[in-house]
Amino acid sequence: MSDNINTDNQYGADQIQILEGLEAVRKRPGMYIGSTSSKGLHHLVYEIVDNSVDEALAGFCSVIDVQINSDNSITVKDNGRGIPVGINHKSGKPAVEVVFTILHAGGKFGGGGYKVSGGLHGVGASVVNALSEWLEVIVYREGKIHKQRYERGHAVGGLQVIGECEEEYTGTEVTFLPDKEIFECTVYDYDVLKTRLREMAFLTKGLKIILRDDREEKKEKTFHYEGGIREFIVYLNKGNQAIYDDVIYCEGMVNNVSVEVAMQHNDAYNDKCYGFVNNINTPEGGTHVEGFKRALTKTFNEYARANKLLKENEENLSGEDIREGLTAIISVKIEEPQFEGQTKQKLGNTEARYAVESVVSERLKYYLEQNPSVGKTICEKSIIAQRARAAARKARDLARRKTALEGASLPGKLADCSDKNPENCEIYIVEGDSAGGSAKTARSRATQAILPLRGKILNVEKARLDRILGNAEIKAMITAFGTGIHEDFDISKLRYHKIIIMTDADVDGAHIATLLLTFFYRFMPELIRQGYVYLAQPPLYKLEKNKKVWYAYSDEELNSILSEVGRDQNNKIQRYKGLGEMDAEQLWETTMDPEKRILLKVMIDEDTQSEIDLTFTTLMGDQVEPRREFIEANARFVSNLDI
Repeated sequence: MSDNINTDNQYGADQIQILEGLEAVRKRPGMYIGSTSSKGLHHLVYEIVDNSVDEALAGFCSVIDVQINSDNSITVKDNGRGIPVGINHKSGKPAVEVVFTILHAGGKFGGGGYKVSGGLHGVGASVVNALSEWLEVIVYREGKIHKQRYERGHAVGGLQVIGECEEEYTGTEVTFLPDKEIFECTVYDYDVLKTRLREMAFLTKGLKIILRDDREEKKEKTFHYEGGIREFIVYLNKGNQAIYDDVIYCEGMVNNVSVEVAMQHNDAYNDKCYGFVNNINTPEGGTHVEGFKRALTKTFNEYARANKLLKENEENLSGEDIREGLTAIISVKIEEPQFEGQTKQKLGNTEARYAVESVVSERLKYYLEQNPSVGKTICEKSIIAQRARAAARKARDLARRKTALEGASLPGKLADCSDKNPENCEIYIVEGDSAGGSAKTARSRATQAILPLRGKILNVEKARLDRILGNAEIKAMITAFGTGIHEDFDISKLRYHKIIIMTDADVDGAHIATLLLTFFYRFMPELIRQGYVYLAQPPLYKLEKNKKVWYAYSDEELNSILSEVGRDQNNKIQRYKGLGEMDAEQLWETTMDPEKRILLKVMIDEDTQSEIDLTFTTLMGDQVEPRREFIEANARFVSNLDI
């Protein structure tokens, strides 16, 4: 590893403060890492890496090495100062043991250890230890190599000196094996870790993070971005065409709040603003994002007025107009972040709002004075967005008046269910009249509604709201769901608690499903967040032998059935090309019967929101090359592809 960056070493054993014990972690792991699913499993890695990133933020670490070992254990090694190994006088134990065995013990409390910290309130190392079958820590510090082993949170023997190293060489190496008694799955996903570690590297400019996978398929990736969040913007915008070349960058410090903002507009119609506090994503935004939006709206309206781009009689541009097609990263470093809400995903510090607003206002004003052509380009796009928004508002008002006059009339092609309790009701979105006809015959009329769509719906990634509201198929869905759309959206008015996309198991079907998911994600994201959206899984094959019938949902399942029943010539195998090929009875028993069907719930992982946005943009945007690269990289995950 490379040399350490900072030689100031005010980080000793007595700076590790003890707040409480570790007993509850194994009993209630979900309280500390969210869940014991795959998400919780990967969270263990982030907790240890966060501690190394904190060393980088403090100026003491330049390289973090993360390795998935062949037994699915994880090793995280950094070249920071090394966790203190001296005796902590409050506990009488080595400080490193305190860090790994006592909850709320770490250098993040009481000042002196870290000014800013991304780790979860100092619980990280001890929680990972408590939820691991075993954990080993090696500390390089003061010319010696120290090692200690723990099993299910308890130290196995004391801290040992196992060798010597050069005096100036320091760092920490942690290896742990997640406990099978705690986690539903203990196999790490390389791509999930890759996404999160790439984001961490973007947010800490100059930090090098190396990810290695030593299992059967050996892989290695290095993330190192001297441009930091400026390079993050370029990465996130690769699926769209930027409307000017620069990434606008604002940086400053106000009242001990460090502010970094990068932004660029592209030719898309949705905005993507991501907030981070001490490198931790805040998916619900907060005061730092509010400060950014206020500065942006005020600065561009002043600029448009001063340069006669808005006439005197024209209303101000709204924040939504100015942010159309904007990708922005708002990253603040703050000593004591306060989070709102149960999920702790929204920043509440008022000083962050003022700091971001102040820095962005000053730097952006200066940038626009120096780059008038960029200012004009952004204002022109915003003015077009303003006109489209006015047209969309008229369309919505007209629809509301029409509904009020005619009553809440449902779309004519909707076959509704008779039960009026949304908790019992589900709606199938089906492609085409043929499949729609089969589904209407097959369904349980009490609880299952059918809405057939004619052809492919509008690609909302390439359209403004006024055009979207004018699309017949989209209007039918909005009316059927009952929630409204965009700023009018109200989840309490949802008429069905299961919205099931049922399309053919071919490329066209996959495209229609992706168009529908893009619409839900961009304009009704709460439907997905609250778990109301599902994908039906119709079978790919029907196998008949001796008057018995089997259905297979994949090539692997078909081969498994054939292995059981034999591969005789009198086997009759039918490959379903579409839902229309099934009669109503087959459709019911394979795809619609709640007792037998397979449904996939669509979920949003808030930890990787920027990557989800990028995937939709890549697949549904105008740029051909990023889409080709995505398809080539992911083709191995497709088991059935008809071209």
